[in-house]
Amino acid sequence: MSDSSRDTAAGAGWGDAERGAYRQLMPGGVEKISWLNPRLLWAARNGVLASWFGDPTGRTRGRLVAQRAAAGAPADKIVRRTDPDEFSFMVIGDTGEGDDPQYAVVPGFLRVSQGTSFTVLASDVIYPVGSADDYETKFFRPYRDYRAPIYAIPGNHDWYEDLGAFMRVFCDDAPPLPPEPAPRPPSRAWLRSLLWHRPRPGDGRRLTQARALRGDPVQQAVQPGPYWAIDAGPVRIIGIDTGLLGVLDAEQGAWLREVSQGPRPKILITGSPLYVDGEHRPCPIEGGGTVDDIVSAPAHRYVAAIGGDIHNYQRYPVRLADGRTLQYVVAGGGGAFMHATHTIPRVSVAGVTEGDFRCYPLRGDSLAFYSRLYGRRLRLRRFFALSEEEAQAVVAERLGIPPTRAPGPQVRVTRRIRLIASLLGAGNRPERRNRFRLPVRKIYTQLFSPGSATYSPPFFKCFLRLDVSPEAVRLRCHAATGNLAQELNPPVEDEVTIPLV
Repeated sequence: MSDSSRDTAAGAGWGDAERGAYRQLMPGGVEKISWLNPRLLWAARNGVLASWFGDPTGRTRGRLVAQRAAAGAPADKIVRRTDPDEFSFMVIGDTGEGDDPQYAVVPGFLRVSQGTSFTVLASDVIYPVGSADDYETKFFRPYRDYRAPIYAIPGNHDWYEDLGAFMRVFCDDAPPLPPEPAPRPPSRAWLRSLLWHRPRPGDGRRLTQARALRGDPVQQAVQPGPYWAIDAGPVRIIGIDTGLLGVLDAEQGAWLREVSQGPRPKILITGSPLYVDGEHRPCPIEGGGTVDDIVSAPAHRYVAAIGGDIHNYQRYPVRLADGRTLQYVVAGGGGAFMHATHTIPRVSVAGVTEGDFRCYPLRGDSLAFYSRLYGRRLRLRRFFALSEEEAQAVVAERLGIPPTRAPGPQVRVTRRIRLIASLLGAGNRPERRNRFRLPVRKIYTQLFSPGSATYSPPFFKCFLRLDVSPEAVRLRCHAATGNLAQELNPPVEDEVTIPLV
């Protein structure tokens, strides 16, 4: 097994490593996404409009689900597969930027996924706005050599054009919804309608040609809608659609309660992780209750809840009141820019401590990554850029923990290093948090982290393989750095065995 980032700096992808061959898979002329581009931000405005003028996705989702039911989709929205009691599947989140970080994942993904029965894409299949014409380069082409079906749940970016393209690709070529009557002015709905981003005329003309890239019968999957359940072997995998704002509509909430009944072990796949960045985010359901109320109920027998949306890997083993340990996982590192992990404070949430918590990239690697990024952007490389050893040392000091990776040469943490760590929002011990510190970290993670970070390795991407048996699920997080060594033998950054009995 190759070194991981927890073993060596080379295992993390640092140094003069040979670049991988992933660029041979990429088409020419792909536009690089930058979330600092005003034109792109304007196209992706629907999330902001929904938060200002009311969120229409619950109503739209209800119409889409009714349309699928009328077309013959199963009323319970369950896909009943014939997998044996022992099988494997992949989970990969937030994939669809279509540039280097996405394609750098593909070679390792294809190696690790050999013998798996299917894959689930967890959130944000297509950036920036879920357009149908983007599916060729951001879905069909990168995964054309994966010889099994792919199911998906949408993320907020897939909803920026009202989910039409997602439904066409994953839901049996569902036709566009007929338009609703225009809202009456002057109302919030009317204002929202005036500003709402909609698909370009003729969007999707290339879909038929694009589908041929994954046209083999063994690659086909039809799902009953944007949310669904899959019965496979001894487990039920439930995918929920959290829309633009990370909320479940009442209809989907009632369905989730229904399909969560029974003794069969269950795994949740969601676009809004329930534990993330050291915080509990239980995901509200319209009309009352939360998704985590359902997931943590003993009678429902959930063993894991895996969420996309945040572009890194995190795992929180939460011990519940009845003695079970439920694995809450963030797995959105499948292809988009990297969300920082160095901003995560020392973990203390729901009984999960720093010793229990796992993340990828390691906080020190994340801080080194972003210090070099902003050193280049600000043209202050000699001052701003931290080595991986310096970044690891200052993170260990700030959090009061030993270095995660065996240290190399002894590093003295200087004022410069501490200043840069503070400017880049590096996390602190819980006892040092205050009302000023938390807003600073939130501003950093929202304004500075979401950008087109880099187009050269290491990318710190990841994907999951889950091996299921009647007794347990073995979950492994594999890394993809963009370097050849990790491409040929994707290292395991985290592994846990989850009992089913």
